[in-house]
Amino acid sequence: MAAVLADTHAILWYLTADPRISREATNALDAATASGSPIFISAITMVEIQYLVEKGRLSPDDQRALIAAVDDLQNPARLVPLDRAIVDALAQVSRDEVPDMPDRIIAATAVSLGVPLLSRDRKIRASQVQTIW
Repeated sequence: MAAVLADTHAILWYLTADPRISREATNALDAATASGSPIFISAITMVEIQYLVEKGRLSPDDQRALIAAVDDLQNPARLVPLDRAIVDALAQVSRDEVPDMPDRIIAATAVSLGVPLLSRDRKIRASQVQTIW
């Protein structure tokens, strides 16, 4: 399996074995791990998680789990910084189709990297972005 980019909920649900993650997303993450391919995580995901912890909607333990995964060099999770290529890829993710800016940045990150996005977000899945769920 090739590399994938995980949306915020997808990576958190995978790391915490949450039953809301789909079988297809789990299979894609397991396959990427088994093949040594990266599981990309957008930098905006880290920002989004910090915001949700501050609002009390996510546990600090969830945040720590993701930070540990990204910081562990043996883990396939790889943080992708927001850069010019992602900014340029925003033009390929319609604001009408994906109006939420963090979601649009995550989708543009997948487009920029040329990898499928693991997301259950209906708007992203209805867009032109290649998704798995």
